[in-house]
Amino acid sequence: MAGGSFADFVEHVSLIDHHVHGAFQADGDEARFQNALNEGNTGPLTTPEDAYNTQIGLAIRRWCSGILNLPRHASPADYWARRSELGEVEVTRRMTRAAGVSDWLIDTGLDGPDYLGMAGMAEASGGRTHEIVRLELVAEALIGEIANPADYIDEFGRRLHKLMRSAVGVKTVLAYRAGFDRDLSRPTSAAVTEAARRWQENHRTGAKLTDVTLIAHGIHTAVSMKLPLQFHVGFGDRDLDLHKTNPMYLLDFLRSPGVRDTPIMLLHCYPFEREAGYLAHAFENVYLDVGLAVNFTGSRSHDLVARSFELAPFTKVLYSSDAFGPAELHYLGARLWRNAITKVIGGWIDDDDCSEADARRIVQLAARDNARRVYALP
Repeated sequence: MAGGSFADFVEHVSLIDHHVHGAFQADGDEARFQNALNEGNTGPLTTPEDAYNTQIGLAIRRWCSGILNLPRHASPADYWARRSELGEVEVTRRMTRAAGVSDWLIDTGLDGPDYLGMAGMAEASGGRTHEIVRLELVAEALIGEIANPADYIDEFGRRLHKLMRSAVGVKTVLAYRAGFDRDLSRPTSAAVTEAARRWQENHRTGAKLTDVTLIAHGIHTAVSMKLPLQFHVGFGDRDLDLHKTNPMYLLDFLRSPGVRDTPIMLLHCYPFEREAGYLAHAFENVYLDVGLAVNFTGSRSHDLVARSFELAPFTKVLYSSDAFGPAELHYLGARLWRNAITKVIGGWIDDDDCSEADARRIVQLAARDNARRVYALP
């Protein structure tokens, strides 16, 4: 077939990473690197070297070593020595460019001085960057600035509209702040004003929004704008109650008439990727990815990616890495996803379950076309 083998096609297809964060922008010690390889425990690890004895630790030394001109499966000591020799800036440049990503959709809710912002990511990677606005961050900034809680609703709407002049989507971290097993119907104006008053009375600088009324208000404000709306689902750090992040709890929300025209993007999804696939099957406006968990499941990520293609229409599956911190994660997410796609969808070709032309079309959809369409990217 024209264009080389199927494996070559997967290797060279350009990706759109529709959910990602900034890479480290300055050198740090090995403990910082090791801690960043543990998603669940956000505190300093007692034995940070244990990060190497994991699926992600093995995957980095297998797949990232070559990017640093090391042999496959370099020892942790050799890997860190070479990484330190090159420095964070060069490691980030190499890893992000090797990922083959044309566009990074960056959740700016975790921006900070230790991480590259949108401009820095664009310069390091040579790709384009687009902003995803975190709804809770907008609310947290607003509550400390308004004088009258009665102004909260109008001012939140104005700020979000202004931010969306340059952003391509929004995200909620409801999963962390309250879980999905809550009433997510659109709150009344009176309820929102009262919730804003209570929050303002107890407001502390840097406090996180946990009030479900205000979170739901932010979600429905975004819905009214028909913006692609990302939900963190499933796997994350231990601040969330994992069992409350099953996306099946979102059924009432998804059934709401006002929601059906808004793209709902279910991020990560592990270990609920099959539930997410059902929702993408049942609701025309629901999409999913298995980013984040692909990196952390390493050699087992083939099965995870395969499950993401079970029920969901191929027009509903997207690529993401959810990489944050070490640029190895920006590269590894792409590397492992390409490996899995070659094995899984290539297996369909080998078993005569689909034609190679269909397989290439499916890959193109998930790799970039679905994201480009949903986020209206140029």
